[in-house]
Amino acid sequence: MQVLECQGLPIVNGQCDPYATVTLTGPCRSEVKKTKVKKKTNNPQFDEVFYFEITRPCSYNKKSHFEIEDADEVDKMEIRIDLWNASNLKFGDEFLGELRLPLKFLRQSSSYEAWYFLQPRDNGNKALKPDDLGSLRLNVVYTEDHVFPSDYYSPLRDLLLKSADVEPVSASAAHVLGEVCREKQEAAIPLVRLFLHYGKIVPLISAIANAEVRRTQDPNTIFRGNSLTSKCIDETMKLAGMHYLQVTLKPILDEICQVHKPCEIDPVKLKDAENLESNRIIQQRLAINSQSICTMSKACSTSGVEEERIWENLRQYVDRIFTVITKSGVSCPTVMCDIFFSLRESAAKRFQGDPDVRYTAVSSFIFLRFFAPAILSPNLFHLTPHHPDPQTSRTLTLISKTIQTLGSLSKSKSASFKESYMASFYDNFNEQKYADAVKNFLELISSSGRKDHKSIEQPILLKEGTLKLTVKTVDDNSSCRFMIKRAQGRKRFGMKNFKKRWFRLTNHEFTYQKSKGDHPLCSIPIENILAVEKLEEESFKMKNMFQVIQPERALYIQANNCVEAKDWIDILTKVSQCNKKRLTVYHPSAYLNGHWLCCKATADNTPGCTPCTGGLPANIQLDIDGDRETERIYSLFNLYMPQLEKMEEACGSKSVYDGPEQEEYSTFVIDDPQETYKTLKQIVASVKTLEQEHAQYKRDKFKKTKYGSQEHPIGDKSFQSYIRQQSEISAHSI
Repeated sequence: MQVLECQGLPIVNGQCDPYATVTLTGPCRSEVKKTKVKKKTNNPQFDEVFYFEITRPCSYNKKSHFEIEDADEVDKMEIRIDLWNASNLKFGDEFLGELRLPLKFLRQSSSYEAWYFLQPRDNGNKALKPDDLGSLRLNVVYTEDHVFPSDYYSPLRDLLLKSADVEPVSASAAHVLGEVCREKQEAAIPLVRLFLHYGKIVPLISAIANAEVRRTQDPNTIFRGNSLTSKCIDETMKLAGMHYLQVTLKPILDEICQVHKPCEIDPVKLKDAENLESNRIIQQRLAINSQSICTMSKACSTSGVEEERIWENLRQYVDRIFTVITKSGVSCPTVMCDIFFSLRESAAKRFQGDPDVRYTAVSSFIFLRFFAPAILSPNLFHLTPHHPDPQTSRTLTLISKTIQTLGSLSKSKSASFKESYMASFYDNFNEQKYADAVKNFLELISSSGRKDHKSIEQPILLKEGTLKLTVKTVDDNSSCRFMIKRAQGRKRFGMKNFKKRWFRLTNHEFTYQKSKGDHPLCSIPIENILAVEKLEEESFKMKNMFQVIQPERALYIQANNCVEAKDWIDILTKVSQCNKKRLTVYHPSAYLNGHWLCCKATADNTPGCTPCTGGLPANIQLDIDGDRETERIYSLFNLYMPQLEKMEEACGSKSVYDGPEQEEYSTFVIDDPQETYKTLKQIVASVKTLEQEHAQYKRDKFKKTKYGSQEHPIGDKSFQSYIRQQSEISAHSI
């Protein structure tokens, strides 16, 4: 849906700062999206595009395969557009008018572009004339995709999936899709879903991010534009990070929405009794006359206490949310961490003179595009069922601004605030511990076991503490061997075989020593950690055990309790998750008395008998149909065929003319005209083939049904259009 513009919106209290919310509602869903606010106009030009996907119903049965929601449920759905005035008043934004469009009418035609009168809500108010509320122009496009069997899509799908391996990546099919689409997000949505489905999203984003970084001249502007890279990462975080947001932010956001503590620190927005500036002036005056006007002094004291309480409320909320975010690194989905590692490496290599760019490249996404928007509008991220009330919304706005600035690691943070009161409030967080916490968090979510981690000046401590240890050595030539000898006559390991050691984990290595501060008895590089898994209690008749598996040996470790064991497993898994040699199977029990206790195999080098769990919950549970996403990409290529042809002309122009770029081709990024032209020819051929299959499918479908049947009732505009097209084709043939 494209929200284009409005005309003649009502002016409320002398102002009109309109925005629109677009909601798709139905029996099993409610999805809300929002336009930007247009300041000081009652004739706003929005020109924003929103995409809604009608997927399977809540009663979906896998036996029916990949079908859209049945006709009855689709007919019950509607699109509602609400116009609001963004008010500065305490009682919230004012409702201006609405428009409701049932999908059953949209299904009769593929596209509607028209003006609509806005309607009042049916809430018992006095009747209004239709034109009292103004009008809205929309362009609504409703498409129903017919998905063929998988073999039909093989040429186009294979061409897309090899995009990460194409040199240069600007000549790949995925990049071409981003170039020809009107909006980058239009291309990013099906691309991300397709590549996630086939497990190739990280190589794709790494390739297009590398290309973008090479074109970036200023490290301060890295990943700041609405490029294909940023849109793909946004979409990946939206799909993969929902569970992460739920476990991280939802508890504290629920509390903020329920408790309603006052947190307004803007003097303009406060009531007279709460106005901070007035309080300061009154306090100064009363100090002079304190002996003569005791009652007013008490009033001033009360106002001063109220001021401190409001600032403290906001400070505590910011501090708590900042803490839960920076402590949540082990919960960050693996696919997001892999992407962040790639971004950090690309940025660090491109701008080697900027030591902070490896952090800002990641923080620009995780803070600016993920956490801050989720705090600001929790309902859009399914963290709250409804838009918060005005007071809570204002509190979340102040928190979001502060968290965004804390995560930016900019050198002049106070100057980044336009409002003086926000700069004053931010002084509460001008301590090195906050910057250190952000860097530790960014290190953890973008960590890898690769050796080039050694290029970082100082290792960052991630966790330390006392644990009990014993080691199973497979090869006596193992470097860094630390074996607890059995007591004489003892037939199996027991408590006496485990010694307390001080463990220390950084982003470089995992070490243990006899006591804190001693020289390490063993240092294990992160790249040597192949798996971190629980160890079954039967191995040593001990609880809270886990194992750190290396190439030729395993460390058997006992934590003090189950919570501590899980913390160590999670963080060790997180820092080693990018290791290329990570195991896929392991032994859940120990190798004792000549055999593995779990599978009874006698060879100590027998491959594991149980799949590795990874130590982390499966945060991504996506039900994606790869064929359907390929069909959507085909539809986009088919829609933008004129742009594909124009891009072919641009390749030809660049190949034969090495002069100033023609203006009509300047919108395309073409690094290698010949390779790009080859890809374009392959795309066009694949699209033409699928177009023929769709045409044949429609011919067969309409031959089997009659006009006036349930499938094509009288008044079905799509059927009438088809009949008209067929008549024109027949006449032309004659």
